[in-house]
Amino acid sequence: MTVAAPRQMMAAVCSGDGRVEVERVPVPEPSADEVLVEVAACGICGSDLHLVFDRHVRPGAVLGHEWSGRVASEDPSGRWHPGDRVVSGPRPGCGRCRPCRRGRPSVCTRRVLSDIRDMRGAFAQFVTVSSATLTRIPDGLRLRQAALAEPVAIALHAVRLSGVVGEDRVLITGAGPVGLIITAVLRARGVTDITVVEPVEARRRRVEAIGATRTVEPGALEAPAPGVAVPGAFAVAFECSGRAAAAASALDQLEAAGTLVFVGTGSEPVAVNHNRMIVLELEALGAFNYDATGFGPALDLLEGGALPLDLLVEAGDVGLDGVMDAMGRLARGELPAKVLVNPEVS
Repeated sequence: MTVAAPRQMMAAVCSGDGRVEVERVPVPEPSADEVLVEVAACGICGSDLHLVFDRHVRPGAVLGHEWSGRVASEDPSGRWHPGDRVVSGPRPGCGRCRPCRRGRPSVCTRRVLSDIRDMRGAFAQFVTVSSATLTRIPDGLRLRQAALAEPVAIALHAVRLSGVVGEDRVLITGAGPVGLIITAVLRARGVTDITVVEPVEARRRRVEAIGATRTVEPGALEAPAPGVAVPGAFAVAFECSGRAAAAASALDQLEAAGTLVFVGTGSEPVAVNHNRMIVLELEALGAFNYDATGFGPALDLLEGGALPLDLLVEAGDVGLDGVMDAMGRLARGELPAKVLVNPEVS
């Protein structure tokens, strides 16, 4: 039973032609295993930009998956109650398939994937979600900060998959919101030698404030010779821009037995220099979502004070009517950090 929820709500709805418009829509009805959550904050993700601007989303979809909020209905399972502060991750993996056995339930082969083109997400006042996916927000963490749990969990997963250790030299391509959070997580994990490649000066300054050792513009890195590592090569590279040229450049900067991790999504396929990968025994892998531990470690890291939270998000939140403008500014590189959408902000 829903508790004190209105029949109608405001949401930022995709029109399907590269636009998002605020509309009044019905408040979603939770199914038997779901609860209704009142959204407190929701981050704009790079995947949201691709879905809207590349026109992959269907008309009527509501995006937004990096959210925090309060339970607004009774939970049939009895675990959650109205007012509980929560975030939500994916459903648990099966625990039996090969990816699950390797600690990678995000790519569980038995999971039924939803069609994100018809998503009913959290760029709205309310969202329904399976109660089995909820995680309680620690008392010492504000709702606004907890909205970073999803991207921080992704960063933790990417860092773990990379095998990076404290003494490694690390390269990051792209200092948008993803690159900033990867940098912050690396610093929190004791990695101190971090070079970031980024064309926009404001983003270079922001990532330096977060802890990057060095920032350079694209094209400033030394061109590699065939079959040998460049001077000062990197042990690990994180590609966070989603740009094919950046990925190719990152691969060229790796030392022998180095690792490239794809984190940022993009539309253009990457041309891989397979001969270089063979001769130097390089490794390239993708980091999709989260570890088997879910959002718990991310919430602990956020609460523990090791991350410069004020630098990871833009100072001013936007309302639902500001989603379209914020997406455009993020796509153009005008905003360095994560933009949070607060449905109550006008």
